[in-house]
Amino acid sequence: MKPIVVSQILEAPKDKIWAAITEREEMVQWYFEQIREFRPVKGFSTAFDVESGGRVFRHQWEVTEVVPGERITYSWDYPDYPGEGLVSFELEEKEEGTLIRVLNWGIETFPQEIPEFSRESCKAGWEYFIQGRLREYVEGRQA
Repeated sequence: MKPIVVSQILEAPKDKIWAAITEREEMVQWYFEQIREFRPVKGFSTAFDVESGGRVFRHQWEVTEVVPGERITYSWDYPDYPGEGLVSFELEEKEEGTLIRVLNWGIETFPQEIPEFSRESCKAGWEYFIQGRLREYVEGRQA
């Protein structure tokens, strides 16, 4: 199945956005405040819990690819549910700012009877994080 793709041009330099998506101290400001540790290094793994709909989802990530300043990719799964996703954040300089593109593969491998694993919920979540929270975070801190 085709990946979910969410993109946004942000009025911030690429290095600021790279820091926001790869440095734990910044990630907790706009992404998941529960992230205890993160390093943009291939093979690095982390886990943290997120509550949603009365359920706790243990997020497990493992970094699978890093092209510094350009792209970071990690696998994403949950020990209590079958399935595995892959998420890639790509950055590209544009005249009007920096284009960030998030590609998410594998949502259909998770149990589809759980609302949080629907394609629509996943896409809405990425739109919230990238077009809302990240945008406010990187554009707001330039002032």
